[in-house]
Amino acid sequence: MNIAIIGYGKMGKALERIAKLRNHNISLRYDNTPNPKLLKNSDLAIEFSQPNTAFQNVKICIENNIPVVCGTTGWLEKLNIVKNICLNNKGSFLYSSNFSIGMNIFYIINKKLSNLLYPYSNEYEVIIKETHHTKKIDKPSGTAISLANDIISSKMKKSWKIINHNDENKKDTNSIFIESKRLDNVIGEHKVIYKSIIEKIVLKHEAYNRDIFAIGAIIAAEWLLDKKGFFSMKDVLEL
Repeated sequence: MNIAIIGYGKMGKALERIAKLRNHNISLRYDNTPNPKLLKNSDLAIEFSQPNTAFQNVKICIENNIPVVCGTTGWLEKLNIVKNICLNNKGSFLYSSNFSIGMNIFYIINKKLSNLLYPYSNEYEVIIKETHHTKKIDKPSGTAISLANDIISSKMKKSWKIINHNDENKKDTNSIFIESKRLDNVIGEHKVIYKSIIEKIVLKHEAYNRDIFAIGAIIAAEWLLDKKGFFSMKDVLEL
């Protein structure tokens, strides 16, 4: 498969290395929004750029019949627009806030736990703590938002709000509290804490390097190549 990489930073370079290990060719390495002519020799694009360019990058790929896998976070207010563009153009698009296979299983465990705890919603405080490297722009992370939205879909809590790590004023029993930190040399760590006055349940996922995201994105690209529609990693992993 000839793969166009849009967003050629550390993640883009990890994608290139993993793709070559899986016998794929890199047809384009590009940091900016590509001219459609640059995509003509590509079978598929993988987009890991910046929140302010992701929408246009994905739109150009879909409108030019290039299947696209996207992992850029921080632009999800436009995701439904992309979905409509994809369906109207009979395109191929797959989005995930996190391509780690382990994290996508973590999503399922977290959602199942929140469903089980739903009858006791008022008794449990829910806190999501996420830590990433200092160059990550969006805050909170797309993964933290996905975890929070899964809990909201279970009706255990109604909304989420950002708190500081030293903020102990968590009186709102209807909200999920998200704490974000940016530290040097941290790839990604997420904790979901369910805490009552008598117990605490902690789910934790820690990424050691970018390869887990690159491997998942390449697997997603291989899966998407011959399909039409709007997909997520849950479709790839049949979760």
